[in-house]
Amino acid sequence: MLEKLEKSPEIAIAIIATEEVFKTYELICLDKLKEIGRSTAREWSFAMGYEHRSSLAKIIRRIKERYPEKLKIYEDKYPRLYEAM
Repeated sequence: MLEKLEKSPEIAIAIIATEEVFKTYELICLDKLKEIGRSTAREWSFAMGYEHRSSLAKIIRRIKERYPEKLKIYEDKYPRLYEAM
């Protein structure tokens, strides 16, 4: 395969273009939140297809730990609002 890459840069570009980018479930949830805009955990859970409002509780906790710069939390209101950055 390396021989093909050295001979033809077009093949190298084609291989790079066909590589898939995999996302974690946390990033998928952040994409959905960005789609629906600023919302509560309940609205966000229902948008993700869950039937209970607290279904994303662990996911939100993991997002706060792993990607704190991608999630803005409005804690001064009840219910708490979340927004994807």
